[in-house]
Amino acid sequence: MNIPCILIPAIVGVICGILGFLLGKMNSKNEDSLAASLQADLDACQANTKNLNARLSALEAELAGKISLTSMQSQSLAEPDAAFLLFDSALAENVLGKKIKENDLTIVEGIGPKIEALFHNAGINTWFELSEASTEKLEYILEEGGENYAIHNPSTWAKQALLAYQGKWQDLNDWQENLRAGKE
Repeated sequence: MNIPCILIPAIVGVICGILGFLLGKMNSKNEDSLAASLQADLDACQANTKNLNARLSALEAELAGKISLTSMQSQSLAEPDAAFLLFDSALAENVLGKKIKENDLTIVEGIGPKIEALFHNAGINTWFELSEASTEKLEYILEEGGENYAIHNPSTWAKQALLAYQGKWQDLNDWQENLRAGKE
C-alpha cells in the first residue's frame, strides 16, 4: 500500500476542515452584527410608531374638540327655538299654495323627485340635513349621479332648506319667486 496516496487526501481534508471552520466563524460574526443592526432598526421603528400613534391620538382629540365646538356653535346659530321645529303643514300649504309633507326636499326650488332620491341615497333626508350640507358636497352628489344631474346648481338649496326647517314659509316663498331652477 502506498502511504503518500492516503496521507495527501487526509492532509487536504484536515486543511479544508480547518478553513471551513475559520470561514464559518468569521461569517457568523458578520451575521451577528447584521442581526444586531436589524434589531436596532426595528426598535427605532417601533419607538417612532409609538410616537406617531401618540401624536395621532392627540390630533384626533383636538379635532374632535373642534368639531364638537363647531357643531355646538352652528347648532346654536342654525337651530331655532323648539317652537320653530314643529312642522305646521297648514301654514306651509297656506303660504306656498300646495300641500307640503315634512322634510319633502322637492319644495326646494331646483330639486325634483330624482334629485331628492339621490340625496336620500347619500344620507340627506331632512331639511335640516340639507341646510347643513355644503355646496361642494351637494355638487359632488349630483356629479356622482351622472351628467344629467351635474348640470344643476345647488348654491341656494341649503338656505332654502334652512328656511323650510325653520318654518319661515313666507320668506321661502318670496325668495323662490326670484329663483329660476334654484339659481338666483
